[in-house]
Amino acid sequence: MRFIAHALFTLLILATSATAQDDFRVEKATKEVVLSGYTRAQSTVTVSSEVSGKILRVNYDVGQVVAKSPFAEIDPTFIDFQLESTRQSLHNLEIDFQRSQSRIGYLEKEFTRIDRLFRGQSTAETQWDKAAEDLSQAKLESESIRVRIAEVKTALAELAERKRRHRVSAPDGWIVTDRFVESGEIVATGTAMGRVADYRELIVPLSVSGRELAAIRRLSSPFTAYLESEPVETEVNWINPEFDEETRKLNIELIVGRYRGEKRGGLLLNLPLQIETEGLRVPKDAVITRYENPRVRIRTTGEEVQVMILGESNDHYIIAETRQLMPGVELADNN
Repeated sequence: MRFIAHALFTLLILATSATAQDDFRVEKATKEVVLSGYTRAQSTVTVSSEVSGKILRVNYDVGQVVAKSPFAEIDPTFIDFQLESTRQSLHNLEIDFQRSQSRIGYLEKEFTRIDRLFRGQSTAETQWDKAAEDLSQAKLESESIRVRIAEVKTALAELAERKRRHRVSAPDGWIVTDRFVESGEIVATGTAMGRVADYRELIVPLSVSGRELAAIRRLSSPFTAYLESEPVETEVNWINPEFDEETRKLNIELIVGRYRGEKRGGLLLNLPLQIETEGLRVPKDAVITRYENPRVRIRTTGEEVQVMILGESNDHYIIAETRQLMPGVELADNN
C-alpha cells in the first residue's frame, strides 16, 4: 500500500510539473484595448405628404411610438365627393349593362325566329338582315358598356388609393424624433411632416484599425460588450471595405441584441479586446534577471537567450522579438 501511495504521489507531482511547464511558452504579445461608441437608430425616415390639403390632426408628438393610427390625417372632403360621383357613374353603367344584356336576349330569340322563317322561305331576306344587324349592334353596345365599367372601376381604385394617402403613415413601432407640422396647416405634395427612427435594435458605429478588426473577427458571434455597464449580446452588422486615408481605419457597425433598458441614441457601449502588438509575451518566472542581464532558457535545449524587456503585466513580461524565440517555444521555470 505504501508503494502504491508513493507511486500515486510521484505521478501527481509529475503531472503538476508538466502542467506548469506547459504554461511556460512564448506567446505573441497582446494588449487590452476598449473600443467605445454611442448607440443610434438603425434607420431614420422623413415622413412626407403625398397629397395636398388641410391637416385635420397630427396623432403623434416627439418621443412617441408609432402605433395603429397614421402619423397625420389630411382632409379628404373633395376626394370623397369624387368617389361618390364615380360610384354613381359605375352604378348607372351596371344598370345599362344589364339592360343591354336583356336586349341581347330578346334579339337572339327574335333572330332565331326570323332565321327559321327565312330558311322556310316564309320571310324576306331583308327581315333576316335587319334582325342579324340589330343583334350585332346590341352585342357591340354591351361590350362598349363593359369596357366603360372597367375604366370606371380603375378610376375608382385610383381615387381610393389617393384617399388612402390622405392618411400619412409611418412605420409601426418606430419613434417620432421630429415633428414639423400642426393641425390646421395647409400642406403641399412632398411637404416634410416629421421624422421617425427605428430604435427597436440599437446600432453602434465604430472606426477600427486592422488589428482591432482582426480581434473582433476572432470573437465568437454574438460576443459580449457592455452597454451602460450592462453586458449585452453584440454582432457585426456590416464592415465598410472602404479605407479612410486620414484616420487609416475602417468603419464598421455593431448591432446590439436583447437589451432591456431604455432604447435611445447616445448610450455608451464598450467592447474590450485583446489585440496583437509588437513583441513577445513570456512568464515572469521564466526570466533570469541576475546581473541586470535578463534572459530566458529554452526548456528543450537548455540554451539561454538574452531578451530586451519592453513592458510588463501582472505575471508576464513583454520582450522584443528575437529569432531564437518563436511563439510556442517552451521555456524553463527559473523561479
